[in-house]
Amino acid sequence: MSIYQKGFLATRPWSFTMTAVSVSVGCVMGAMDGGFSWALYLMTLAGVIFMHGAANLFNDYYDTLSGVDTLEVSTAQYRPHPLVEGSLTLTEVLIEALCLFTLAAGVGLFLAATRGWPILILALVGAFAGVFYTAPPFRYKYKALGEFSVFLMWGPLMVEGAYFVQRQTLSLDALWVSLPFGVLVALVLLANNLRDTADDEKKGIRTLSIITGPRKGIWMYVALVVCAYVSVVVMAFTGPLNPWSLIVLISIPLFFSLLRQIINNPPLDADAQTAKLNTVFGILLLLSLIIGRLT
Repeated sequence: MSIYQKGFLATRPWSFTMTAVSVSVGCVMGAMDGGFSWALYLMTLAGVIFMHGAANLFNDYYDTLSGVDTLEVSTAQYRPHPLVEGSLTLTEVLIEALCLFTLAAGVGLFLAATRGWPILILALVGAFAGVFYTAPPFRYKYKALGEFSVFLMWGPLMVEGAYFVQRQTLSLDALWVSLPFGVLVALVLLANNLRDTADDEKKGIRTLSIITGPRKGIWMYVALVVCAYVSVVVMAFTGPLNPWSLIVLISIPLFFSLLRQIINNPPLDADAQTAKLNTVFGILLLLSLIIGRLT
């Protein structure tokens, strides 16, 4: 495997589907209120994916540097982790992260200059959140703020940002629609932390599941998924969604399958399975928006 393939795997490309859905939902919401620019959509998507990839690399760099990530951690058991496997060095990962960060900054500055200064504010917030997720001095993921940050980034920030690029204004409707998707992305991290509660506690890491306790954390997980589905149903009948949005209910069997595992004992790939649920949910929601726009 070449260094470029290893570098690509290190960005965790399978997680980019969540970013693609968030950006797409925001842009389609913008199209519902006016025209649609493919060029702006693709530029926004590229910029946010560059930032997402950089954030993943910074996350792995600092986790490995501080000894949080090792070959023994659950994450390294089911997905490639080139850094802890030794196929990439810390320096190589840091250089790749800085390169992707620079590309993201370039796209952000261009969009801010051509579409409006609020893009710069949103980009700076996203950059701060992505870098200092595990980087000192904040390392806020280990202060039980990870889930809240992920909710804000993949929910309101990305959806509203993508909407603004298309329409050059913010939207209360886009904000409401972003909430259930942001919740489900945050639950990817909560599932990860539920699985790693014992290991994180030994390392002195504070996560939401450690503060609440594993059992309460599991019921919080269940309650938030239910809230995500209920909110879509409510919005489908009262706005801003349309009745087509009820097709997200097709993903409920996937939730029940995952729920059985989470309640008994969170599996090694609990976060990956939650990401799968999130992606299916998001794609169905996006499809319903497109159908509503075309009919």
